Amino acid sequence: MNVLVINAGSSSLKYQLFKMPHQQPLSTGLIEKIGAEQSMIKHKAMIDGEEKLFEYQSFVPDHSIGLEKIIALLSGSDTGVITDAQEIEAVGHRVVHGGKYFSEPVTLTEEVKEKIGELSALAPLHNPVSLECIELAEAVFPQARHVAVFDTAFHQTMPPSAFMYAVPPSLYDQEQIRMYGFHGTSHYHVTKKTMEWLKKRNSKIISIHLGNGCSISAIKDGMSVDTSMGFGPLSGLIMGTRSGDIDPSVLFHLIGSGKYTAEQVSNLLNKQSGLLGFTGSNDMREVRKMYEQGSTEAALILDMYVYRIKKYIGAYMAVLNGADAIVFTAGVGENDYKIRESVCLDMQYLGIQLDGDKNKASYTGIREISTEGSDLKILVVPTNEELEIAQQTYQLCSR
Repeated sequence: MNVLVINAGSSSLKYQLFKMPHQQPLSTGLIEKIGAEQSMIKHKAMIDGEEKLFEYQSFVPDHSIGLEKIIALLSGSDTGVITDAQEIEAVGHRVVHGGKYFSEPVTLTEEVKEKIGELSALAPLHNPVSLECIELAEAVFPQARHVAVFDTAFHQTMPPSAFMYAVPPSLYDQEQIRMYGFHGTSHYHVTKKTMEWLKKRNSKIISIHLGNGCSISAIKDGMSVDTSMGFGPLSGLIMGTRSGDIDPSVLFHLIGSGKYTAEQVSNLLNKQSGLLGFTGSNDMREVRKMYEQGSTEAALILDMYVYRIKKYIGAYMAVLNGADAIVFTAGVGENDYKIRESVCLDMQYLGIQLDGDKNKASYTGIREISTEGSDLKILVVPTNEELEIAQQTYQLCSR
């Protein structure tokens, strides 16, 4: 089954084409800076057994034109892996917010799309774009079955004691105020891989997703019981541009001073804080270079970044009553051995014992980096949200 995965951002389109059940994509691509004067287009395709890369700039005014370009690339004589759009049998769409309504992938119907639209108030930067791309894709691929895979779905197993806030319950009933959690597709994917590695279904796992966005989840027997992101993706760990946890009094103070509007405070905490706010860069590699060149700001934000992760590990050890594995994943988690080293330093009391040589070794698959014979495993597990969406789409369409 040819399954196209579409991951729509506010100004980007990521895509992968799989011939399921094979896990290696036939083609992957990304269109960035949609709406800008020159959008960046990157397309990879397996052609005659060889991976070929195509990169160029072009004006892509909106997501509709972006989808047209994706079809042209997928079916082009030099760039394509299919001959016609009709060959796409299913399309899996990443949707950020499913609220309390969706705990698993669903076939897109008018009712489901209406609910996604209603939830736009909870994810104003993401759900409207997802809905737009769903409707565009339905027009481009009318013969395909369209499936929504929700970023919040995995965390729907959290108990009320974890997802409720200590505010009047009417706010939950009327305004849907509660923790939802995000990065669920990634946490679910690495949880499955970890349980396979451990050969243990009944397990306690702490999954640490460190990319530009960062989150950490406590997972028991394959189900999320707590996670660091809450009502929105701002809370929890320090991130590339987001502050992570902050005392709400700070918001009241800034707005009450008359110097900031609510919109400006939201922009400050979501887009101008974290690594970027301290150093001017949200790229951990650049921050690391600044640190090595003696930047005191870079040194402090790295200490803060690691400290916040340690605090959550301790909290989730308490929630789970111990852990079988701690898992690092996503761009920083998979590639920055110094961050992993710093997080695991002086955590022996919790059974966290890192093998320095294993941690530094270069390897692309799942790897164990804890000391020999350690009861608590420290793992690096590559995430693959697009593959997970493809698998869930394929499984739903095969029923």
